[in-house]
Amino acid sequence: MIYFRNVSVSFDNVPVLDRVSFHVGPGEFVCLVGQSGVGKTTILRLIYFDLLPDRGEVLVNETASSSIGKNEIPLLRRKLGIVFQDFKLLDDRNVYENVAVALRVTGTRPEDIGRRVLRVLADVGLSHKRNSMPGNLSGGEQQRVVIARSIVNNPIVLLADEPTGNLDTASSWEILQILRDINAGGTAVVLASHNEEIVRKSGGRVLRVTDGRVSGEPAG
Repeated sequence: MIYFRNVSVSFDNVPVLDRVSFHVGPGEFVCLVGQSGVGKTTILRLIYFDLLPDRGEVLVNETASSSIGKNEIPLLRRKLGIVFQDFKLLDDRNVYENVAVALRVTGTRPEDIGRRVLRVLADVGLSHKRNSMPGNLSGGEQQRVVIARSIVNNPIVLLADEPTGNLDTASSWEILQILRDINAGGTAVVLASHNEEIVRKSGGRVLRVTDGRVSGEPAG
């Protein structure tokens, strides 16, 4: 489903990734682990085509970085769920509307929006908070809203960039369990984290990012 083939990326002539090759299969739980600045976020950006490789090729759901057009990128992203460390919630909209916006921008029928939003809020344990504003939620609750928003379009893969980085220990384990439940439902998960304990308890396949290279499996 996701293939990296000899991918290299540099920023301002400084190499970040060097001939990286790996794959993620349908329904897998894969962890990218490494210290801050080693290229984990860059890998995720390559997957959702926020960035294109300098050399090599990235394939996502049979769409290739070497041939994708700018107008195709938003269509591909609708098949992906993305969870950011810093939440990126709309402060002037309540929980329900923060999740619903992901459906409205894709033209979902209004009669379907309510059903789908309430379903994913139930999945992350926030049905009772649907009318709350983001500023009145804890960090863990805000991250659960982000996750609900990311899965409301039934993505083929969920990309989670340090989703527990700003949370306390209890909230971190709650978020990890939600990600595991999502994966158990058939959605592939790619989790990027510097937290070795989170990665170990995820039960996922581990790919270690070090000095611009990825190790942990044969080239995909």
